[in-house]
Amino acid sequence: MSQPVITLWSDANYFSPYVMSVYVALKEKGLNFSLKTIDLDSGQHQQADWQGFNLTRRVPLLEIDGFLLSESSAIDEYLEERFAPPVWERIYPHDLEKRAQARQVQAWLRSDLMPIREERATDVVFAGAKRPPLSPAGQAAAQKLFAIAGSLLRDGQQNLFGEWCIADADLALMLNRLVLNGDAVPEALADYATFQWQRASVQRYVALSAKRAG
Repeated sequence: MSQPVITLWSDANYFSPYVMSVYVALKEKGLNFSLKTIDLDSGQHQQADWQGFNLTRRVPLLEIDGFLLSESSAIDEYLEERFAPPVWERIYPHDLEKRAQARQVQAWLRSDLMPIREERATDVVFAGAKRPPLSPAGQAAAQKLFAIAGSLLRDGQQNLFGEWCIADADLALMLNRLVLNGDAVPEALADYATFQWQRASVQRYVALSAKRAG
Protein backbone atom coordinates (compact mmCIF):
# COMPACT_ATOMS: atom_id res chain seq x y z
CA MET A 1 0.00 0.00 0.00
CA SER A 2 1.38 3.40 -0.95
CA GLN A 3 1.97 5.93 1.76
CA PRO A 4 3.20 9.52 1.97
CA VAL A 5 6.77 10.52 2.70
CA ILE A 6 7.17 10.66 6.47
CA THR A 7 10.00 12.19 8.51
CA LEU A 8 10.35 12.07 12.29
CA TRP A 9 12.67 14.58 13.97
CA SER A 10 14.34 13.51 17.22
CA ASP A 11 16.83 14.88 19.68
CA ALA A 12 20.38 13.89 18.76
CA ASN A 13 20.78 11.46 21.67
CA TYR A 14 17.40 9.74 21.29
CA PHE A 15 16.67 10.45 24.95
CA SER A 16 13.24 12.01 24.46
CA PRO A 17 10.38 9.94 25.90
CA TYR A 18 8.03 11.79 23.58
CA VAL A 19 10.06 10.98 20.47
CA MET A 20 9.97 7.37 21.65
CA SER A 21 6.16 7.47 21.81
CA VAL A 22 5.88 8.64 18.20
CA TYR A 23 8.64 6.30 16.99
CA VAL A 24 6.84 3.34 18.57
CA ALA A 25 3.53 4.49 17.08
CA LEU A 26 5.04 4.65 13.59
CA LYS A 27 6.65 1.23 13.96
CA GLU A 28 3.45 -0.33 15.30
CA LYS A 29 1.53 1.13 12.37
CA GLY A 30 4.03 -0.47 10.00
CA LEU A 31 4.82 2.88 8.39
CA ASN A 32 8.06 3.63 6.62
CA PHE A 33 9.71 6.85 7.76
CA SER A 34 12.99 8.71 7.77
CA LEU A 35 14.55 9.66 11.09
CA LYS A 36 16.39 12.97 11.43
CA THR A 37 17.97 14.53 14.48
CA ILE A 38 18.48 18.02 15.79
CA ASP A 39 20.97 18.97 18.50
CA LEU A 40 18.98 20.50 21.33
CA ASP A 41 22.09 21.08 23.44
CA SER A 42 23.56 23.45 20.85
CA GLY A 43 20.25 25.20 20.28
CA GLN A 44 19.64 24.05 16.71
CA HIS A 45 15.92 23.89 17.47
CA GLN A 46 15.98 27.65 18.09
CA GLN A 47 17.21 28.41 14.58
CA ALA A 48 14.59 29.93 12.28
CA ASP A 49 15.53 27.66 9.36
CA TRP A 50 14.46 24.50 11.23
CA GLN A 51 11.10 23.11 10.20
CA GLY A 52 9.76 23.09 13.74
CA PHE A 53 10.71 26.66 14.57
CA ASN A 54 7.26 28.13 13.92
CA LEU A 55 5.50 25.38 15.87
CA THR A 56 6.71 24.54 19.39
CA ARG A 57 10.49 24.42 18.67
CA ARG A 58 10.53 21.01 20.29
CA VAL A 59 10.84 17.38 19.31
CA PRO A 60 9.23 15.21 18.23
CA LEU A 61 8.32 16.85 14.97
CA LEU A 62 6.44 14.87 12.34
CA GLU A 63 6.56 15.88 8.68
CA ILE A 64 4.22 14.24 6.17
CA ASP A 65 4.26 15.59 2.64
CA GLY A 66 4.84 19.13 3.88
CA PHE A 67 2.39 18.92 6.79
CA LEU A 68 4.15 19.56 10.10
CA LEU A 69 2.91 18.52 13.54
CA SER A 70 4.52 18.61 16.97
CA GLU A 71 3.61 17.33 20.46
CA SER A 72 3.72 13.58 20.78
CA SER A 73 0.18 12.86 21.94
CA ALA A 74 -1.22 15.00 19.12
CA ILE A 75 0.99 13.12 16.66
CA ASP A 76 -0.04 9.72 18.03
CA GLU A 77 -3.72 10.59 17.69
CA TYR A 78 -3.19 12.00 14.20
CA LEU A 79 -1.43 8.83 13.09
CA GLU A 80 -4.29 6.72 14.44
CA GLU A 81 -6.84 8.74 12.48
CA ARG A 82 -4.90 9.18 9.25
CA PHE A 83 -3.67 5.57 9.13
CA ALA A 84 -6.82 4.13 10.59
CA PRO A 85 -7.66 0.55 11.50
CA PRO A 86 -8.45 -1.97 10.16
CA VAL A 87 -6.21 -1.15 7.18
CA TRP A 88 -3.39 -0.09 9.50
CA GLU A 89 -2.51 -1.50 12.90
CA ARG A 90 -4.31 -0.03 15.89
CA ILE A 91 -2.36 1.94 18.54
CA TYR A 92 -5.37 2.97 20.67
CA PRO A 93 -8.05 0.67 22.12
CA HIS A 94 -11.04 -0.14 19.96
CA ASP A 95 -13.52 0.61 22.76
CA LEU A 96 -14.48 4.29 22.97
CA GLU A 97 -14.18 4.61 26.75
CA LYS A 98 -10.90 2.71 26.88
CA ARG A 99 -9.56 4.88 24.07
CA ALA A 100 -10.44 7.97 26.08
CA GLN A 101 -8.73 6.47 29.13
CA ALA A 102 -5.58 5.78 27.12
CA ARG A 103 -5.46 9.42 26.07
CA GLN A 104 -6.09 10.39 29.70
CA VAL A 105 -3.06 8.34 30.78
CA GLN A 106 -0.92 9.97 28.10
CA ALA A 107 -2.00 13.47 29.12
CA TRP A 108 -1.39 12.72 32.80
CA LEU A 109 2.12 11.39 32.21
CA ARG A 110 2.99 14.53 30.23
CA SER A 111 1.59 17.03 32.72
CA ASP A 112 2.22 15.54 36.16
CA LEU A 113 4.93 13.75 38.17
CA MET A 114 7.45 16.51 37.53
CA PRO A 115 9.74 15.52 40.44
CA ILE A 116 10.23 12.09 38.87
CA ARG A 117 10.95 13.62 35.48
CA GLU A 118 13.45 16.03 37.05
CA GLU A 119 15.19 13.57 39.38
CA ARG A 120 15.13 10.60 37.00
CA ALA A 121 16.02 12.10 33.63
CA THR A 122 15.80 9.73 30.70
CA ASP A 123 19.56 9.18 30.57
CA VAL A 124 18.72 6.76 33.39
CA VAL A 125 16.52 4.85 30.95
CA PHE A 126 18.55 5.14 27.76
CA ALA A 127 22.16 5.53 28.94
CA GLY A 128 22.32 3.67 32.24
CA ALA A 129 22.93 6.78 34.36
CA LYS A 130 22.37 6.49 38.10
CA ARG A 131 20.84 9.14 40.34
CA PRO A 132 20.83 9.69 44.13
CA PRO A 133 17.80 8.80 46.26
CA LEU A 134 14.58 10.61 45.54
CA SER A 135 13.80 13.80 47.41
CA PRO A 136 10.64 13.93 49.54
CA ALA A 137 8.83 15.47 46.55
CA GLY A 138 10.18 12.70 44.33
CA GLN A 139 9.05 10.04 46.79
CA ALA A 140 5.57 11.56 46.93
CA ALA A 141 5.37 11.61 43.12
CA ALA A 142 6.54 7.99 42.99
CA GLN A 143 3.85 6.92 45.46
CA LYS A 144 1.24 8.72 43.35
CA LEU A 145 2.53 6.96 40.24
CA PHE A 146 2.41 3.58 41.96
CA ALA A 147 -1.10 4.15 43.29
CA ILE A 148 -2.58 5.23 39.97
CA ALA A 149 -0.70 2.69 37.85
CA GLY A 150 -1.57 -0.02 40.35
CA SER A 151 -5.24 0.89 40.10
CA LEU A 152 -5.12 0.76 36.30
CA LEU A 153 -3.35 -2.61 36.43
CA ARG A 154 -5.12 -3.98 39.50
CA ASP A 155 -6.06 -7.25 37.81
CA GLY A 156 -2.43 -8.06 36.98
CA GLN A 157 -2.88 -7.71 33.25
CA GLN A 158 0.12 -7.21 30.97
CA ASN A 159 -1.52 -4.32 29.07
CA LEU A 160 -3.52 -1.40 30.42
CA PHE A 161 -6.73 -2.05 28.53
CA GLY A 162 -6.56 -5.71 27.55
CA GLU A 163 -4.97 -5.02 24.18
CA TRP A 164 -1.65 -3.21 23.83
CA CYS A 165 -1.85 0.51 23.13
CA ILE A 166 0.58 3.41 22.88
CA ALA A 167 -0.21 4.47 26.47
CA ASP A 168 1.45 1.22 27.62
CA ALA A 169 4.75 2.35 26.14
CA ASP A 170 4.41 5.76 27.78
CA LEU A 171 3.54 4.37 31.21
CA ALA A 172 6.31 1.78 31.05
CA LEU A 173 8.85 4.50 30.33
CA MET A 174 7.75 6.52 33.37
CA LEU A 175 8.01 3.45 35.58
CA ASN A 176 11.39 2.54 34.12
CA ARG A 177 12.80 5.88 35.20
CA LEU A 178 12.63 4.30 38.65
CA VAL A 179 13.06 0.61 37.85
CA LEU A 180 16.26 1.12 35.84
CA ASN A 181 17.73 3.37 38.50
CA GLY A 182 17.30 0.61 41.07
CA ASP A 183 14.58 2.39 43.05
CA ALA A 184 12.03 0.36 44.96
CA VAL A 185 9.02 -0.28 42.71
CA PRO A 186 6.11 -2.63 43.48
CA GLU A 187 6.87 -5.98 41.90
CA ALA A 188 3.75 -6.09 39.75
CA LEU A 189 4.51 -2.67 38.26
CA ALA A 190 8.18 -3.50 37.72
CA ASP A 191 7.14 -6.70 35.93
CA TYR A 192 4.69 -4.73 33.78
CA ALA A 193 7.37 -2.20 32.81
CA THR A 194 9.87 -4.95 32.02
CA PHE A 195 7.33 -6.80 29.89
CA GLN A 196 6.41 -3.67 27.94
CA TRP A 197 10.07 -2.83 27.41
CA GLN A 198 10.61 -6.03 25.46
CA ARG A 199 8.19 -5.02 22.72
CA ALA A 200 10.04 -4.96 19.39
CA SER A 201 9.15 -1.36 18.55
CA VAL A 202 10.40 -0.16 21.94
CA GLN A 203 13.61 -2.15 21.71
CA ARG A 204 14.34 -0.62 18.31
CA TYR A 205 14.17 2.85 19.84
CA VAL A 206 16.31 1.81 22.80
CA ALA A 207 18.89 0.52 20.31
CA LEU A 208 19.12 3.96 18.72
CA SER A 209 20.31 5.61 21.94
CA ALA A 210 22.63 2.69 22.68
CA LYS A 211 24.17 2.98 19.23
CA ARG A 212 24.57 6.72 19.67
CA ALA A 213 26.29 6.24 23.03
CA GLY A 214 28.59 3.58 21.57
